[in-house]
Amino acid sequence: MNSKIRAIARRIKEYDNIVIARHVGPDPDAVASQIALRDAIRLRYPSKNVYAVGTPVSKFNYYGKLDKIDENKLSDALLFVLDCPNIIRIDGADITKYKEVIKIDHHPYEDKMGEIEWVNVDSTSTCEMITEFLISARYRANKVIAENLFLGVVADSDRFLFSTTTPKTLELMAILIKNSRINIAEVYPKLYLRPLNEVKFQSYITEHLKVTKNGFASLKIDKKIIEKYGVDSGTASNLVNNFNNIKEIICWALVSYDEKQKIYKVNIRSRGPVINEVASKYNGGGHAMASGARISKQSDIQKLFNELDEECKKYKSNLKKENENS
Repeated sequence: MNSKIRAIARRIKEYDNIVIARHVGPDPDAVASQIALRDAIRLRYPSKNVYAVGTPVSKFNYYGKLDKIDENKLSDALLFVLDCPNIIRIDGADITKYKEVIKIDHHPYEDKMGEIEWVNVDSTSTCEMITEFLISARYRANKVIAENLFLGVVADSDRFLFSTTTPKTLELMAILIKNSRINIAEVYPKLYLRPLNEVKFQSYITEHLKVTKNGFASLKIDKKIIEKYGVDSGTASNLVNNFNNIKEIICWALVSYDEKQKIYKVNIRSRGPVINEVASKYNGGGHAMASGARISKQSDIQKLFNELDEECKKYKSNLKKENENS
């Protein structure tokens, strides 16, 4: 057991009130990791008050229900921040109201949140890290907890296709499956079974992607298109990984407008160019090959696209030079 895991296990044992938060606009890894950790702590310590908080997302209801709390009524509480590198993107929790904060994350390091911060950029996902914690600290994971963790890893690794997948990833998943007797055939449809209108929406995106000569593809999805296909504004986020195998595209960005938050959400993926540094200029960030941005002014969208296209140009130029010198 590494020192971080030992310290986290010790803190959990010490606190009676524990809150688990994650980032705004969550993906499966964020929701699955917080609910799995909550349920695992509850199994280990039934008398503790353990809550998973944040804005509910209906399409992720199969992971379990989130909790509603009044932070002002919690005393001497421990806060976990999962899958979130910066304070501004924490959903449903104010870190100033907690006695102690622990961060568990696999994104590049940004904000310091507490004394204990376990950050592993080589991990596929926060769910992989929670799996490692539960196994190392000898926490029990029932079938529901195990399924949530497995789905989070599968989602963030795109079915173990990304380069962050390591022998350790597969070893942890093998232990999880063996100990909890997960039926993979039953689990996968929760992520990949989709209604026909969403498949048609994906076809629309493919048909209308604008691709530059540098290999950058983009599409702004307006409200009329969302309504036409009967999907929600977050559907584009769920589909962004599906364009990873198009030969002519090395970087792509999908933009949709969130009516509730009055903001443009940009999901960016890459098969080469580093994109998180560009995304960080537009109220975003993330991984080198998978990032996002949140833009308030429509004029900034094209600026972002131009910068990403330039990164594609640089990447292809450097690749050409390397091939000529090899």
